[in-house]
Amino acid sequence: METLNDFLITVADERHLDYAETITTEMAESAKARGTGIAQRSPEYIRKKMQEGKAVIALHKDGSWAGFCYIETWGHGKFVANSGLIVHPDYRKHGLAKAIKYRIFELSREKYPESKIFGLTTGFAVMKINSELGYEPVPYSELTDDEEFWKGCRSCVNHDILMSKERKNCLCTAMLYDPEEKEEERREKERKEKEDAEKIAREKLEQITHKATLLERINARLKRSAKVFVLLSKV
Repeated sequence: METLNDFLITVADERHLDYAETITTEMAESAKARGTGIAQRSPEYIRKKMQEGKAVIALHKDGSWAGFCYIETWGHGKFVANSGLIVHPDYRKHGLAKAIKYRIFELSREKYPESKIFGLTTGFAVMKINSELGYEPVPYSELTDDEEFWKGCRSCVNHDILMSKERKNCLCTAMLYDPEEKEEERREKERKEKEDAEKIAREKLEQITHKATLLERINARLKRSAKVFVLLSKV
């Protein structure tokens, strides 16, 4: 039985251009099988992402294509989306989707450290992975207002539903990773940890001080007792 060790997950480049046709075909077939929508992409579009270093590909040790995902930017780079996550049917149930998602997320953070990363998905498994990465469910109003992004939804079978709701929601769940918000959470966590550490240190110091004071009292009492004993012994 194959494991993740049987696959190479790497940033796609010129060496992988021949896989573009197969990838786009599988994307369309997978969406059709699930009965859900997907913004269709051409092989040329996928090749461009590979050439730009904005895609992650998974290959089996025998050289066959196993999975793929790519980066899109919107709103002049203010927003980033990890799109088109797909795993070949023969290689599902091996944890590839999660591994690819983690790698494309890392690549997005490397290339666009200040951008908000968002996704629209109907898949529970993807939602779960997104949550692990720090994404949070948000209303559509929190996503990019870049018209080019929303044009991509026109090829989705649920586009009419999206438009009937004035792009306020649809069948997909919107999720967002906000690096600024995460940084604030990190600083707040560090502040709280520092406060907790200082509190523990103060409590320990108080305990030590209390013990030292108690020892001083015991020592003083022993000295007084010794003096009394000396006086009595002289009587």
